[in-house]
Amino acid sequence: MDTAVNLHSPLTEDELRRLDAYWRAANYLTVGQIYLLDNPLLREPLKPEHVKPRLLGHWGTSPGLNLLYTHLNRVIVNRDLSAIFVTGPGHGGPALVANTWLEGTYSELYHHIPRDETGMQRLFRQFSFPGGIPSHVAPEVPGSIHEGGELGYALSHAYGAAFDHPDLLVACVIGDGEAETGPLAGSWLSNVFLNPARDGAVLPILHLNGYKIANPTVLDRIPGDDLRDMMRGFGYQPYVVEGDDPATVHQLLAATLDRAVDEITAIQRRARSGEHVERPRWPMIVLRTPKGWTGPSQVDGKQVEGTFRAHQVPISQVRDNPEHLAELERWLRSYRPEELFDATGGPVAEVAEAPPTGDRRMSANPVANGGRLLRNLELPDFRDYAVDVPTPGEPMAGATGVLGPWVRDVIARNPETFRLFGPDEVASNRLGAAFEVTDRAFVGTEVPGDDHLSPDGRVMEVLSEHLCQGWLEGYLLTGRHGIFTSYEAFIHIVDSMVNQHAKWLKVTRHIPWREPVASLNYLLSSHVWRQDHNGFSHQDPGFIDHVVNKKAEVVRVYLPPDGNTLLSTMDHCLRSRQYINVVVAGKQPAPNWLTMDEAVQHCRRGLGIWDWASSDDGTEPDVVLACAGDVPTLETLAAVDLLRRHLPDLKVRVVNVVDLMRLQPPSEHPHGLPDNEFDTIFTRDKPVIFAYHGYPWLIHRLTYRRTNHENLHVRGYKEEGTTTTPFDMVMLNDLDRFHLVIDVIDRVPGLRSRAAHLRQDMVDARQACRDHTRRHGEDDPRVAEWRWIRENDAAVRSAE
Repeated sequence: MDTAVNLHSPLTEDELRRLDAYWRAANYLTVGQIYLLDNPLLREPLKPEHVKPRLLGHWGTSPGLNLLYTHLNRVIVNRDLSAIFVTGPGHGGPALVANTWLEGTYSELYHHIPRDETGMQRLFRQFSFPGGIPSHVAPEVPGSIHEGGELGYALSHAYGAAFDHPDLLVACVIGDGEAETGPLAGSWLSNVFLNPARDGAVLPILHLNGYKIANPTVLDRIPGDDLRDMMRGFGYQPYVVEGDDPATVHQLLAATLDRAVDEITAIQRRARSGEHVERPRWPMIVLRTPKGWTGPSQVDGKQVEGTFRAHQVPISQVRDNPEHLAELERWLRSYRPEELFDATGGPVAEVAEAPPTGDRRMSANPVANGGRLLRNLELPDFRDYAVDVPTPGEPMAGATGVLGPWVRDVIARNPETFRLFGPDEVASNRLGAAFEVTDRAFVGTEVPGDDHLSPDGRVMEVLSEHLCQGWLEGYLLTGRHGIFTSYEAFIHIVDSMVNQHAKWLKVTRHIPWREPVASLNYLLSSHVWRQDHNGFSHQDPGFIDHVVNKKAEVVRVYLPPDGNTLLSTMDHCLRSRQYINVVVAGKQPAPNWLTMDEAVQHCRRGLGIWDWASSDDGTEPDVVLACAGDVPTLETLAAVDLLRRHLPDLKVRVVNVVDLMRLQPPSEHPHGLPDNEFDTIFTRDKPVIFAYHGYPWLIHRLTYRRTNHENLHVRGYKEEGTTTTPFDMVMLNDLDRFHLVIDVIDRVPGLRSRAAHLRQDMVDARQACRDHTRRHGEDDPRVAEWRWIRENDAAVRSAE
């Protein structure tokens, strides 16, 4: 493999000694966190009661992380760099905690853990201990933007952090186990989207220590030439640092980091001097060191260092086994803590003075606490983009197409703090107006005929939901804003990533020094009801259910029924903080129901009665027809039309829901509607027919505590789909207007007998529409061309 050849030893003997001392201090603190409950500086012989009863943590990756952190500090000090540290092997949490304590940041933020013997004892005790801190590089760790508990996302987060931070270096450590995951494998391509003229730099460091929990890692076992070629194929210049002699590795790593940073600086200088921006060959480092380096070589006659046995806790049963207790003490004393910590228990001067100071510390860099840098977007007034709605249902316009010009102008007004992310679907989801002011970010080879590609593009398109999600998370966590647009069915690909981000948001809400970040905004289109040309594989509304499982304080779900409500909703989402906002909206031409003033008021309420569509005249209704989502709203209003014409005396109340979480009571969700208000709208005892965009049982789950839940009947997606017409799709799932009328007849007392003829007509109408699609390959015009028109306070179909 290409190697940073040790033509010279960049470290003087004094520098080498200081670096090694800091590294030993970090290793000592790491082992102490895993094992010790008391006696942190070994002032007395180690006893069983000094050791934790439950030994949790991961030692194997930690010495390598400590080594890299130590050397990056040297580079930062020497060059006055702004840098952050992304830890792919998140189980190395004690290593990062150790470094932040040595730097002083930890004690500044957690005053009860000072840099002395008392603080060290508390630092050790709290790690993976009830009431303490997690074992990962969790939000509680200063400088962290990536917990790393779930593997695969370190490199995409790192690139997201580097976008639009031209002076930032993101050092990203990738564990060789993590490197086997699909998302990480795709993330190597992120350099195609990094513009050296305006973005920061990412230095990937592949940490090969050879083993996972029980197995060797693939990249450690493939031939070195293959790994080199793989990295070069991804566009990197690989350098290897390997060895098991600390002094030798220190010199090699110092020389290699100097070379890598020199190359990064040269790349950026060329790009920023006005030269044509081309895809550079960025440096990356392969660090090959023993797993569990400097730990016990053998335990109970079995090799530990350099094997999978060093992955977690190398020495177990320490309290009960005197030999293991003695081995642990030998291990701890091998770092010579008496040389590293003074009489008070704080780090000696040469250790304490080694890291950068102030905001140059990686654990104190404001970029890693993105809320400190966050500024409000300059948002155009969404009212200026309103659809003129002279009467409900007119004109026909796709909601996301209405939104597109507003998003275009958000991009134009915020050229350094906002990006639009999507897996090759921005134009497909009708947001193509963005390309009037920007391009797709791309630093690869361009050929004639390419459409809107540029290194300066603000639209991030790559055919990987994982990459879009990871980039956006990294972008948000470092103080910027964005929207992720995707097909509804395939956003499921990032389900697990959403879990992790939701957990991060939940935890950071209760960490005082963590400043709020911009919300993660999803705009999902090409949704379940209008995937008639793609078919069953593209029909799935279940992402909503997945998100609703997360902590109520961090999730919001919006189902705007038309263009004006979508504009109001997205403006609200881009102004919000610390949420995951899921917005589902259609892109196909559809009726627009509300004027902009009505839409704003409706969105503020979250749900409400549509007086113009109701016939209860302010009295108690016979039935409530509720709807959430654009297609369910259309079918509900078409059903109301049928009821008005055929059962004019029936008192119908129409309720539309935009903010899905309003259905829950306040005890379950902060947006929940109080019971008395819910009962006022939905009644306490009348039938409620609810047409819903997604799986019906979610509405039951959200409303099961409500007084009138037993009278609630929900229609929605029933996992029936195929390549068919739009109306046939709703008929397959019994969400169609005819079925809603049948539901009213079946559930309103007294209607079954007197409306029996109408019920039969509705059954026949369904069959007639089904026959029409089978015969002509398109929907019956009486359905496809239906419009809502008010004539003498009655609705009739325009087709008639």
